[in-house]
Amino acid sequence: MKLLIKQRVFSWTDTYDVYDESGSAKYFVKAEFFSLGHMLHVYDASEREVGVIRQKLLSLVPVFEIEVGGRTVGRIEKRISLLRQKYDIDYNGWRAEGDFMGWEYDVYNGCGTVAHITKELFHWGDTYVIDYPDPADELTALLLVIAIDAANCSQGD
Repeated sequence: MKLLIKQRVFSWTDTYDVYDESGSAKYFVKAEFFSLGHMLHVYDASEREVGVIRQKLLSLVPVFEIEVGGRTVGRIEKRISLLRQKYDIDYNGWRAEGDFMGWEYDVYNGCGTVAHITKELFHWGDTYVIDYPDPADELTALLLVIAIDAANCSQGD
């Protein structure tokens, strides 16, 4: 199964549209205009909020918390690394590793792959594809990708 995440280029804040494999709108992501640090709200197709990604301030590296239903369910921290993008993830027991340029990520649960995330090149705005085998991982993988993108943007990657 796949999700396609497309950033809207002509928007005052970080805004993303998320589509399923058939091209139907599935989720919508919008950043708050006035907030200290990044705060992104994720809505489903019926405009119901399904998650929030909130930046923790006063940290040496980008740190983001993922909230679902008003409670924190995970935390992403970008590690300082010279060769590969790496993240400390306290979220479903998952870990993520990316290539040198930060354009591809694999998310693992133990030895198994939960999702493969690819950043497509030559698009206006950021465009990601999330490939995930288990439909139950759809929303959690989406929230993770949005948090990783926010962490990269926080350091100007």
